[in-house]
Amino acid sequence: MTGTLAEFQQLVNAEDYLEFFGLPYDPTFVNVNRLHILQKFSTLIKAIDAEFPDLNDTEKLERYQAALQQAYNTFTTSSPLTEKLFKVFNEKPPNLVLLSEIGTD
Repeated sequence: MTGTLAEFQQLVNAEDYLEFFGLPYDPTFVNVNRLHILQKFSTLIKAIDAEFPDLNDTEKLERYQAALQQAYNTFTTSSPLTEKLFKVFNEKPPNLVLLSEIGTD
C-alpha cells in the first residue's frame, strides 16, 4: 500500500478500496455483496477512529486495510441476513405479533 489518507478519502466503490489496499478479491463476489461489505467497512472505520483518535495517517491506513479485509471475509463465511447490518433486517412488520409478546394468562 503506497496511497495516502487524502487518496483514500477520494475512493467511492468497493473495488477502488480493495485495489487501493492491494487486497485480492473476487469481482463476482464483490458485485453481489458490495453494499454489505461497504457498510461493514464503514462501521469498522468508525470504531477505529473512535478508539484510536491519535493514529498517524500510516497507522490509520494499516488499520483500515485490516478492517476492509475483515469486512470482505465476513461475507465469505456469513450472509447479509445473518449480519443484519441494515435497518430493514432488524425491523419487524407492523402487523406481526411475536409469540414472546403473547401472555399466558
